[in-house]
Amino acid sequence: MRIAVFAGDGIGPEVTEQAVRVLETLAIPGLELVEGDVGGAAYRKHGHPLPEQTLEIARSADAILFGAVGDFSLDHLERALRPEQAVLGLRKELGLFANLRPATVFKGLEDLSTLRPEVAGKIDLLIVRELNGDVYFGEKGTRTLEDGRRQGWDMMSYAEDEVRRIAHVGFKAAQGRSKKLCSVDKANVLETSQLWRDVVIEVSAEYPDVELTHMYVDNAAMQLVKNPGAFDVIVTGNLFGDILSDQASMCVGSIGLLASASLAETSFGLYEPIHGSAPDIAGKGLANPMATILSAAMLLRHSFGMEAEAARIEAAVAAALADGVKGGDLGGSAGTKEIGDAVVARL
Repeated sequence: MRIAVFAGDGIGPEVTEQAVRVLETLAIPGLELVEGDVGGAAYRKHGHPLPEQTLEIARSADAILFGAVGDFSLDHLERALRPEQAVLGLRKELGLFANLRPATVFKGLEDLSTLRPEVAGKIDLLIVRELNGDVYFGEKGTRTLEDGRRQGWDMMSYAEDEVRRIAHVGFKAAQGRSKKLCSVDKANVLETSQLWRDVVIEVSAEYPDVELTHMYVDNAAMQLVKNPGAFDVIVTGNLFGDILSDQASMCVGSIGLLASASLAETSFGLYEPIHGSAPDIAGKGLANPMATILSAAMLLRHSFGMEAEAARIEAAVAAALADGVKGGDLGGSAGTKEIGDAVVARL
C-alpha cells in the first residue's frame, strides 16, 4: 500500500499531518507513505506547481492523499504556473474522471447549517461530478471583435463515451445507497446537456433497480436549499458539479467536515478535503483536520476496499464531535493537533 502524500500550501501540511497520524495509528501492514511537492510550495522549490518528480511519485503510488493548494502571492503568474494547476494536472495525467463528494450532517450539528435544523438534519447525499471534460477542459481564449471589443470564450462539450463512463459511476453509487439517481443538466438550453441526458437514459437500462430522475441545474440549486433530504445521489458535469457540491457543503454547515475522492477507472484515486489552503490561518494550528481525516477514510474504502478501517475512522470522528471536540469553524476552540489527538484516541 503505497500512498503519495501531497500536503501543498497554506493549512495543507497541518491537516495532512493529522490524517497521516490516523493512518499510522491503524498500523496497516505494508503501508508506505511517500511525500511530494505540489502547488505554490512546489513552484517555489522547483519552478512548477506539478514538477516531474511529483508526477513520478504519483504514478508509482496506489493512491494520493492531498492537502490543499493556493497562494495569493502567486496570482500574478501565468495560468499554467499557478498553484491550482497542480490539481488539474493530476486529474489529467492520472485519468481522474469521477469526483465523489458526500454531504452528510453529523448528529448534533444541525444548528450549524444556515438551513432550519429539521431540514439540514435530513441531508445525506452524494454528488458524482465528471472531472475531465466540460468547459474547464475545452478550448478557450480571448479575441478582439471587429468593432474593437475584447471577448473571452470557452467551449463546453462532452463526447458520449465521457458521459457514459460517469453515468455508470453514478448508477453504481446509487445501487450502494438508496437506489435513487438524479441527473442534473441544462438540456432545455444546451446541446451538450441534451446529449448528456440522452446518454444517461441509455445507460439507465442497465440499472433497472435504480430510480432515475432528471433536473435542470437551476432547479437543483433551489431544491438543495428547499428540500435537500430528497436527494440521494446526484450525477452531473464538471461545471455544474463544481457549483452544486460547494453549495451542498454549506448546506451541511462547514467545509471543514467534507471529504472528497477523485477516481480513475482503476482503483487509483486522489483524496482531499474540499476546503482551500486558507492562508489567513496557515501555521496557527487553528485548521480543522477532520475533512482530511475523512478523506483518508475514503482512500481506504475506495482504493483498497478496507471498509472496516474506513468505518473506524468515520466513527472516531463522529465520536469526537459528539464529545464536543470542535474546531473554530464549528464554533469550538479545539486546535488542529487537539482534534487529531481526539480522533486518534477514539481509534
